Amino acid sequence: MDRVALRGLKARGHHGVFPREREEGQTFIVDLVLGLDTRPAAADDDLAKTVHYGVVAEEVVDVVQGEPVDLIETLAERIAEQCLKHEGVQEVEVVVHKPDAPITVPFDDVTITITRSRA
Repeated sequence: MDRVALRGLKARGHHGVFPREREEGQTFIVDLVLGLDTRPAAADDDLAKTVHYGVVAEEVVDVVQGEPVDLIETLAERIAEQCLKHEGVQEVEVVVHKPDAPITVPFDDVTITITRSRA
């Protein structure tokens, strides 16, 4: 399976369990790796036979900016579901970064990584 990766998609969302997170929002960063067969697109040089990563990026930002959820696990699941709606995408790895998580000790990042596929 071939891979198309999008790294560092940034969007502001209002996800989290604390009222401040819901009210003020924060930046979330998303990395995606889409698994698909790119041979038909390459053979015909045809965008319609692959995944349009620009469209995927816009959809992922819409999910992050959309309905708030408590957990980044839930957010990652929603992003994976959206990616798998694209016909050619057989598998997706989603990493959601929450660099401004409300943690009281110094840290660089909090992430959740999930992999989902058509089964």
